[in-house]
Amino acid sequence: MKLEILFFGITADIAKEKSIQLEIEDENYVEDLRTILYTKYPRLSDYKNFSVAVNMEYATDDVILKNGDAVALIPPVSGG
Repeated sequence: MKLEILFFGITADIAKEKSIQLEIEDENYVEDLRTILYTKYPRLSDYKNFSVAVNMEYATDDVILKNGDAVALIPPVSGG
């Protein structure tokens, strides 16, 4: 299946991309995608506390991904 991966903040700096098309096997969870991305972009593992949104909704690691999903990697936000 194909996913669109959107990178924001530090995740975009690490990937050196704002978005990519990623082909993965069917029946993967968000948790599996994290593992795939840590392999593809090892420095991402230094920022494991980033949030994931699937089709513009925050998602937990147990969400099943579907063909055509847009997945955003959102780093922690701080402010004052």
